Amino acid sequence: MEIRATTVLPAVRRPVTLHTADGLELVGELALPEGRDPKATLVCLHPLPTAEGMMDSHVLRKASFRLPALADIAVLRFNTRGTSSRHGTSQGEFGEGETEKHDVLAAIEFTEFEGLPEPWLLGWSFGTELALKWGADPQIKGAILLSPPLHRADEADMAAWAETGKTVVALVPEHDDYLRPDEARERFEPLSQCEVIGVEGAKHLWVGEPYVRRVLDEIVRRVNPEAHPLPVEWDGPYEKDVQTLR
Repeated sequence: MEIRATTVLPAVRRPVTLHTADGLELVGELALPEGRDPKATLVCLHPLPTAEGMMDSHVLRKASFRLPALADIAVLRFNTRGTSSRHGTSQGEFGEGETEKHDVLAAIEFTEFEGLPEPWLLGWSFGTELALKWGADPQIKGAILLSPPLHRADEADMAAWAETGKTVVALVPEHDDYLRPDEARERFEPLSQCEVIGVEGAKHLWVGEPYVRRVLDEIVRRVNPEAHPLPVEWDGPYEKDVQTLR
């Protein structure tokens, strides 16, 4: 059967609570491959919560629904402070990307505590700002940035990443509302190892199954190359339709 927008593939899913250094509890979910150990881990940083961004934003949700089964990747999603989704509401208030430093570090510490291998940051929009500002941690293997607006992250943040030498990939939609490929290549010059990939036809929200597949393929290409390219069909069991999980 073809993998569609509503497809939910098997995984071991469990709710988690992240504990921040400033005393907050954050709502999250960990999805693991079923019956085998993960080869890598995604720590997902969602879009702007004041614009309806959350851990269930569709690209992150689909990563969780597909990548444990298709690519042996563990997927950690969580709501940053003050953010709500069907999983619940995290404590605290939106901090304009500053106090969220504690949220990012709590997620990274969780991967270490759980023994999750090869953690990568996957940031989308506002989540890319959090990755750039607070994610250049020794535990992190690299970062994948979807639709980076570069509103909050500055040259100093990129320089800090450049010093690590770690892989950074920016997927920039051709028709993005905030930053398009040519400008992105100029803005990312301080982060010398950043690979900027312009995605033809895509928009900021990555609406449409072809764009979701492109994003997930590019993620897997870096995080677990052995599983690339991702299949477009699945001959095993399915979980519940995504409509029942909202």
